[in-house]
Amino acid sequence: MSTPPQQPAQPAGRPPQPGPPAQPPSVPTQPTAYLYPNPQSTPPVLPSPPPGPFQPPTTPAGPQPGNPYAQPPQYGPPPVPHTAGGGGAAGRAVLWAVVGAVVASAAWAAGVFLIGAAANAADLRGYTAPSDLCSRADYGSFKDEYTASDSTPTHSSLKDRALDESYCSVSLKKSGSSYADAYLSIQVDLHKKTDPAPEFTATWKNYERAHTGYDVGAVEGIGDEAYLVTQDTTSGTSAGSRYATLAVRDGWVTYTMSYSAYLSSYDPDKDPPRVDEVSDWLKTDTGNTLDRLKD
Repeated sequence: MSTPPQQPAQPAGRPPQPGPPAQPPSVPTQPTAYLYPNPQSTPPVLPSPPPGPFQPPTTPAGPQPGNPYAQPPQYGPPPVPHTAGGGGAAGRAVLWAVVGAVVASAAWAAGVFLIGAAANAADLRGYTAPSDLCSRADYGSFKDEYTASDSTPTHSSLKDRALDESYCSVSLKKSGSSYADAYLSIQVDLHKKTDPAPEFTATWKNYERAHTGYDVGAVEGIGDEAYLVTQDTTSGTSAGSRYATLAVRDGWVTYTMSYSAYLSSYDPDKDPPRVDEVSDWLKTDTGNTLDRLKD
């Protein structure tokens, strides 16, 4: 029977030599909360498994919590649901709402156009501007004073898309006069594009402000507005002049009838009618002439 080998004896007088350190008994590994044995170590990078056949790679459904680069949710009206075939009550309601808005807009635009056109239409009130105003005008009130008729009165006319105009000039003579003792001029204007009211008022109502020595007065009962402008520089002498004009506006139609008499050394008439007499004649004949121009 064999015996185990014996350890050599320690020499006498020498201290015992330490032997190799004893190995601790093995201790079984305890479970840990970390996925890897050493929580300080970096986990190995494992390759992602390839996608299976006909399966797209998995993509996160949305931003992960705590990701600073995630996009905020988008806001706005929810999409309108579409029904099969594009029909449905909601779709028809939207369609009719759009059609109604279009029709309403068109009606509004047409109304504005028609109202604007009506508001800008020329207010001529049935007046005409004849080619020969002298044959249509009435100046009969002057014929008792100026009995000799003018056989060649002057007249002219204008027809344009913006203005129709007629003019007449008559020489007034007393019995036995070789030359004209006074003059009468008549003019009618039909303004077809522009309302003459503001300029007419500014011109005639303020006539004395722009022309010294004239008297201006409003006249009632003729047209929309009328002004009588007069001047007398004779002062009982054999020189000077007498002047009177009646200016009338009726709608977009303007009318003037003017009388003028000039005294001079060679004029045989030293006693023309007074300005107040002429003013009455102008009012009478203007009313009659305006009525004739509506025929």
